[in-house]
Amino acid sequence: MRVGASSYEHVGSEYMEHRQLKQGAAGWILLAGLGVAYVISGDFAGWNFGLAEGGWGGLLIATILMGTMYTCMVFALAELSSTISTAGGGYGFGRRALGPWGGFLTGTAILIEYAIAPAAIVVFIGGYVEALDIGISTGWPVYLAFYAVFVGIQLIGVGEALKVTFVITAIAVLTLIVFVVAMIPEFDSSKLTDITPTDASGASDFLPFGYEGIWAAFPFAIWFFLAIEGVPLAAEETRDPKRDMPRGLIAGMMLMMLSHIVLRSREPMLERPYRTPGGVATSGVALVLAVLAVVATFLVDEKAALITLGVYAAAAAYFFLYSRHHLVASAPEEEFEAIESAERELAGA
Repeated sequence: MRVGASSYEHVGSEYMEHRQLKQGAAGWILLAGLGVAYVISGDFAGWNFGLAEGGWGGLLIATILMGTMYTCMVFALAELSSTISTAGGGYGFGRRALGPWGGFLTGTAILIEYAIAPAAIVVFIGGYVEALDIGISTGWPVYLAFYAVFVGIQLIGVGEALKVTFVITAIAVLTLIVFVVAMIPEFDSSKLTDITPTDASGASDFLPFGYEGIWAAFPFAIWFFLAIEGVPLAAEETRDPKRDMPRGLIAGMMLMMLSHIVLRSREPMLERPYRTPGGVATSGVALVLAVLAVVATFLVDEKAALITLGVYAAAAAYFFLYSRHHLVASAPEEEFEAIESAERELAGA
């Protein structure tokens, strides 16, 4: 079947059954734990590199701004995930609001995020292991072993994986609390402003690298909140998506915001069990800050940003040349599109 520039393929029930997720595996408490689990690794490491870009003051302001972005984002995602409760997450939101191209580009951006973040995290794990001085000179065997264990848990089942993740997260939070309490006697406020100010615009002891340093610290401030937007991917496994997804996202607490704005405009009558406070103004704030954060990556590491952009462009070329001609007609997002197209044809007749 062909609709516009896209082609659809009909598949048997076995295809969809193999991709069916287990419903009822998670309530809002586990979802909230999942949200914390997503961001907890960034609280251990990643954010600290922002000190070299913006100093303590610059990173502090960047963290407040990125916290604002993610707060607005989770409110908007709470609405989207309770309205469109499919495991496609960002892909499903983008597909419905922006069509096949919007869905693919949104989904690809999320996949790139979840491919890059674990790579950075395993480097941190290896560094921690090497620092323990227990006879392991390189950390790669350790993080490969942990990777295999975690993948194995995921293969066992969604509910089991969420429960194990919840336990690990609790241990991680406790570790952070113990560290903070233990370091209180060592705290010296003078160390916060001990970077010599540069000649950049707005430079001071508080902002040693000036106003641009705040912007350059955006990508590292994101580590405090990174990947909480992955919670909607568990929408199909929740017992009651209309109730649990908003509670889990908010308790746990970047085109998805555009999807929220477009759906509010195109489908104002769509049933929304949960509505974002502030509506499109809230998601608009998140969208603007997200764009600034993306641009900031070029300020920090232009080479890495261009490589990521190249991967994104290659994925888009793949979709243009092949994938858009082989969409699965029985996927939830495509079934909706087929129904909507039929309704438009009937209305036109």
